[in-house]
Amino acid sequence: QDPRLRVAGADVLDADAVDSLVEGSDAVLSALGVPFGKAPVEVYSRGAEHMLDAMKRHDVRRLVVVSSGAVTGEDEPTGGLLFNRVLQPYVTKRLGKTVYDDMRRMEDLVSRSDADWTILRPSGLYELPAVTDYSITCEHGPGRFTARIDLADAIVRQVTDDRFVRRVGHVITTRDNPSLLSMMLREAFGK
Repeated sequence: QDPRLRVAGADVLDADAVDSLVEGSDAVLSALGVPFGKAPVEVYSRGAEHMLDAMKRHDVRRLVVVSSGAVTGEDEPTGGLLFNRVLQPYVTKRLGKTVYDDMRRMEDLVSRSDADWTILRPSGLYELPAVTDYSITCEHGPGRFTARIDLADAIVRQVTDDRFVRRVGHVITTRDNPSLLSMMLREAFGK
């Protein structure tokens, strides 16, 4: 919460709605998300296109978008064999294929733009009650999970932090991480 922060929502697939929100803004912070499914996904890429078009029209330079640490298909350094060879490929190539494909299209559009962009890539989102001393690194960070509250803090901080302008930042929560099993149970089944 900040008196200078205006939180607004609109259908990102509606170019006029996005345009009206971008007008008069200093920055655009996007944390789009859709559930996994088999239907084609274009929320990320079309949303980014609409945001970038509106930003150009209204001379807004700063853009921060959320993607995923799994878009590259690279092994997670502390993931282990089960995570890197079974779970992550299943999620990115089958269960969430359409989502990850569109995230890659979004990243391509954003990184080719002339905006002052930052792409944040969290991993395995979960809940914590307060912001931690999380890590943001250029390379895949030291851990496989990101607390949603840490991601939110990182997004907002990018408005005034120029270390990741025109770069990708991996946001990783470095303490109070759940085990892989408890993470799956908690996030997938609400337990």
